[in-house]
This record gives sequence, structure tokens and C-alpha cells, in this order.
Amino acid sequence: MSDTTFDYIIIGGGTAGCLLANRLSANASKRVLMIEAGRRDDYHWIHIPVGYLHCIGNPRTDWLYQTEAEPGLNGRTLRYPRGKTLGGSSSINGMIYMRGQARDYERWAELTGDDAWRWDSALASFRMHEDHYKLDASQGQVNENFRRLHGHKSQHAGSLGLAQKVGGEWRVEKQRLRWDILDAFSLAAQQAGIPATDDFNTGDNEGVGYFEVNQKKGFRWNTAKAFLRPTCFGRPNFEMWTSAQVCGLIIEKQDDGSQRCTGVEVWSGSERVKALATRDSGGLRGEVLLCAGSIGSPQILQLSGIGPAALLKQHGIEVKQDLPGVGANLQDHLQIRSVYKIGTGGKRNVTLNTMANSLWGKAKIGLEYAWSRTGPMSMAPSQLGAFTRSSPERPHPNIQYHVQPLSLDAFGEPLHDFNAFTASVCNLNPTSRGSVNIQSARFEDAPAIAPNYLSTAEDRRVAVESLRLTRRIVGQSALAAYQPQEFRPGAQHQSDDELTRLAGDIATTIFHPVGTTKMGKLDDPMAVVDSHLRVRGISGLRVVDAGVMPLITSGNTNSPTLMIAEKAAAWITRGE
Repeated sequence: MSDTTFDYIIIGGGTAGCLLANRLSANASKRVLMIEAGRRDDYHWIHIPVGYLHCIGNPRTDWLYQTEAEPGLNGRTLRYPRGKTLGGSSSINGMIYMRGQARDYERWAELTGDDAWRWDSALASFRMHEDHYKLDASQGQVNENFRRLHGHKSQHAGSLGLAQKVGGEWRVEKQRLRWDILDAFSLAAQQAGIPATDDFNTGDNEGVGYFEVNQKKGFRWNTAKAFLRPTCFGRPNFEMWTSAQVCGLIIEKQDDGSQRCTGVEVWSGSERVKALATRDSGGLRGEVLLCAGSIGSPQILQLSGIGPAALLKQHGIEVKQDLPGVGANLQDHLQIRSVYKIGTGGKRNVTLNTMANSLWGKAKIGLEYAWSRTGPMSMAPSQLGAFTRSSPERPHPNIQYHVQPLSLDAFGEPLHDFNAFTASVCNLNPTSRGSVNIQSARFEDAPAIAPNYLSTAEDRRVAVESLRLTRRIVGQSALAAYQPQEFRPGAQHQSDDELTRLAGDIATTIFHPVGTTKMGKLDDPMAVVDSHLRVRGISGLRVVDAGVMPLITSGNTNSPTLMIAEKAAAWITRGE
């Protein structure tokens, strides 16, 4: 590495960064640098779907963050995985393709005052990079004829193939396995009043069904594969630094008294170097694009003097811009993991717990994957999903289930030695708010992450309602043959107070932190960026990652982050 000048510097080679690199380097006159703190995504476990078990908690691919002790979780701390490799968290996540609900984006538009975030506009940005299996040529001519006749106008046409696209970079496929126990849970959910669905991405994701996943022919499809290889690597105007950690942003005062981000300082592993975003080509000045995620981006901003003044002064950092919202507004989906033992006897009662509890069982699983790219090694962490209301008076689906044919004490622990399934349920719209704050002026030190789970009465009420609904589903006749017995939290616990306390004992993050650099209107004192993701008071700097979400989406957050990056790329290209 050496001091170099670029049009665009992208900090973070993760979900948003990879898409931005692809879009911005398409203009051969623009020099683009992408800086990734992790290594290349050449670790084999990244690409085998079940390999997330080997990537999370592994310094090769994970930042190894921990939360602060959480009062709402009865004093527990949680492992807080974030991808540290090309592809970022798309290289270690659950691979679930989920847009969220239309109401999420309508609310974003209200909070930012910008119609570009409304559902119809967001849907168009999702579709720009989507490559959906339902529209493959092998699916037949019916879809093609329907598209020609009706176009892409209906917001509720996902199951008809109208809201998907074929030919983009972001591959979406059907899962390559099913389980009897999950089919039975799906029927039980329907008996409990949750409709069946084969498409969670129409804007109204209510229903129960198998998730669609970001895989291609049985392999994980991360954003590095989708957007970097081979496209960006073949462009002479694109440069990538890996194993390079950004220490801070270079903020300079301009002749008119304003402040501009003109570059970054980077630790190469042996020395500090600078990269400058000061090229002025095509009438547009260079920009720095912060895509380090909801944990990394506020940390870098705070280390650079952009954030809550009191926090920065506490750590001896010169205040360049007092923005109290940097690191605030942390939101996450907390999953409450109910575990049910099931009766023995018969092949249909087998779950992964006993399938993988012997060398022969593991060998069979490996051989199936090697031969056909199917079976347990091809599976996402959660296969079956459901969106519904925690209680009938809720106006819209406010909880999400991730159902798994396995069980364990905690993530990273061994599977139980008895057959069981796990029904994890999360509050889609938590009202609890947490924070991400630096603990020193050293870039090497991890920030303090305090999600503040279950800190509001509303969130505790939804947790109790969710546990009761799980029991109602499992009590339906469709699951009776499996003789389910509640192992966690335990059927003996019935009162609201007991269930609230036990939710704190068994709940864990579902790895969806957002909101720590939120976008908002000019009169919102906690907004960090405007509706085009430009940092307040600092020109030449944007944040483009899940941190800009003012409210968390009602579902998994990886693909909404790509949608955000797609919009940002268009604005940056046009100089908006």
C-alpha cells in the first residue's frame, strides 16, 4: 500500500460495500478503492451453507464482539457475530432472503420526508440486483407470458413472479431439503390460524412456509461472489485492500469554513497509510463511503471526532462534529428459543440431533452433500419460517418464527443427544433501544455494545405473548404424533412474571443490529445522515449500511441493506 488518490473510497467489503464497489467501478473513469479489515473469502466453510457453525466465533471470519451484561437478559452477555471477511456478514449469516413489510418502508419515508424510501421505490431497488429461481427459464413459459401481459405493477404479486427478477447478481433459490417435523409444525401453525404461504416477499409477509435462501446450486451465495467476482477484479480502475483496518477519517476544514472528509487512515498490519478521496473527475469531487456496519461505522465516526461530544471528550478525541445520534438507536431482533423434545420411534421422528450424533451419521451427511449438494450440509440455520401476530388485536404481523429441526443449549454448544426441534420467535418491531460507544481512542479496542433488550414494558409483553402462542401452535393435532414436550422454558412456568424472566434466560440475538447512524429529517436531533445518507456537517462522507435504518425492518436485514446500497449507488453516481 502507498498514499493513493481515488474518486471513491469504500470502507468495508461487506454486504453494502461489495454492491457499491460493483456499481461505482462500472464507470471506467472513476478510481475506486475498497478497504476490508478481514481477509479474502477463501475459507472453505464460508461457502458450505452449514459452515456458519465454523465461521461464527472464529477470528478468521468474525469480529468476536460481545455485548455488555444485559439487565433484560438477567445479567447475561451475548456473543455478537459480525462478518470480518470479504462479503461481511453475508459470508456468515443465515442466508435468508427477506425484504420485510411494505409498512416498514412507508414509515421510513415518513421519518425522512423522502418518498424514495416508499415500498414501491424500495421494491424497484430490490429488483435491480435480484436473480430469482422462480423466473428461471426452467420454470416454464407461463411466468414469461404473465410478465409480458401484466408487467411488474402489483405490490402483492410476489407469488406470481411479478415482484421478482431474473438475471441480477443476487441469487435467490428454494431450499434443497425438507423435514417431516417442520412440515408438521407448518400444519400446526395453520391449525392455529396462520395461513400457508410460498412467498414472504410480497410486502405482506404473513404466513408460514419454507424460507428462500441466498444460495446457488447448494453453495452460499455471498456478496463477494455476487458483486466482486469476476466483475470488479477485472476492472483496472478498481483496487482492493484486505487485512487493512481503517483507524479514522481525515476531516479537513475548507476555505469556506465547512468540513469535508478527504480520506482515511489505514493500518496495514505494519504501518499507517493514507488513502485520499480528492480526485475531481467529471465535475464530481471524491467521496468516502462508510460501509462498516451498525457496529463498525459508529465506532469509526466516533474515533474520527464525529459523535456525542461528551463521549468524545471523555476519550480525549477532538470534536469535529457533535452528532449525539452516532451510536444511539441500536435495534436488534431478540429471538426467544423454545425447545421441544419429541417422542422416539420411527424414521419420521429423526432430527439433526440424532442424525449427526455418530461418525456414521456425519459421514452420510457429508456424502449426500458431496454427491448432490443436498441434505443437512446445504441447510440454512433456520429452514421454516412464520410471520404472525403475537395476539389477535395486533394490526399487523409483529413476530417472526425461525423453526429448526435441532436443539442445543446455546449457539456454538453441541447438539442435544435427544430428538428435538427449536421454535425461535422474535419481536419484529422492538421498542427497546441500545447503543454502540467507543471505550477508548484506540481503533484496536472493540466498542461497548449495549442492545438494552427487553427494557420496555411493550417488549416484555410481546415476549410473553410469543411464548404463549408457541405453546398454542405446538398443542395442535398436527404435532400430536410427535409427542412434543416443552424442554425450554418448561411447561411448569405459566405466569407472566415467570415467562418474562425465562425469556431473559433463553433469548439471544438473531444478529440483526441496525439503526446506529440513522437517517432522518433536518429537525431530528438524533439523525446522523440525511435521506441520501450524507453525514450531517461533513461533506464528502456518507454512511451506507444497516446503521442508517431509522427503524428495523420486519424480517431479516441482509437484503434490505443491499437495497439501501443500490439506492446510494445511484445517488452517488448522479452526484446527489
